[in-house]
Amino acid sequence: MPTPELNATLVKREDLNEYLMVFKARFSDGPVPEFKPGQFAMIGLPPDPNRVILGKDGKPKKQPALVRRAYSIASAGNNADHLEFFVILVEDGELTPVMWKLQENSPLWIDKKIRGDFTLDDVPEGKDLLFIATGTGLAPFLSMLRTFGPHRWRRVAIIHGVRVSPDLGYRTMLEQFAKENPWFRYIPSVTREPEDSPYDGPRGRVPLLLTPDRFESLAGFPLDPNDAHVFLCGNPAMITDVEADLVKRGFSPHSRSKPDGNIHYERYW
Repeated sequence: MPTPELNATLVKREDLNEYLMVFKARFSDGPVPEFKPGQFAMIGLPPDPNRVILGKDGKPKKQPALVRRAYSIASAGNNADHLEFFVILVEDGELTPVMWKLQENSPLWIDKKIRGDFTLDDVPEGKDLLFIATGTGLAPFLSMLRTFGPHRWRRVAIIHGVRVSPDLGYRTMLEQFAKENPWFRYIPSVTREPEDSPYDGPRGRVPLLLTPDRFESLAGFPLDPNDAHVFLCGNPAMITDVEADLVKRGFSPHSRSKPDGNIHYERYW
């Protein structure tokens, strides 16, 4: 199978801290293909030639021509100029350590066939939406917010769970977005933030924010299975815990066989 050409260029890179990065990439030969907010793209780079990756048998693995991984798109679905990604460094991973060495104008590969079913396709207009993310699982919800306006939903809240406040990527943007749009609430939450830090927002694991009274005070609307859809993206343990709680409260998982379900999820590993 021939090696795909490096068909895109990193046009802007913003390091939020030593392990979180936002980057924008542009295709070399044309605009971004059409895609739906919530979908993902495959990104690839040649492996690090100086690094030996061991297999389960303890022997060096044969390296592919390109190491490829899926990343949710953070940019708007109507932005044909570039794709934006929110990426965390996996120090023992095969792709992100190479990605972290890239500078602006560096080439990379992005598959032009954008995929994924984590979209609003099966959500009726005018519903309340709760987006719950951990870490870089925020990306697909950014794409949805950037693409759609209040005509697509009634009210929206984003819960973003991280360990410490410097991990709250896009915090400034989302706080400003909340000020400008009364139908939107941004709810960050931290689990390991030092007690003496200046951060004064919610603390604790995501499920603790979903108790009925606390959620309504933070989001401005009740979490009602008759009126709301919940989207979960990120840590599989968070998704499992929240899904179990929501099912007890009358929500049901969405699937191809149950398109009327109102719990949608995308596990990040």
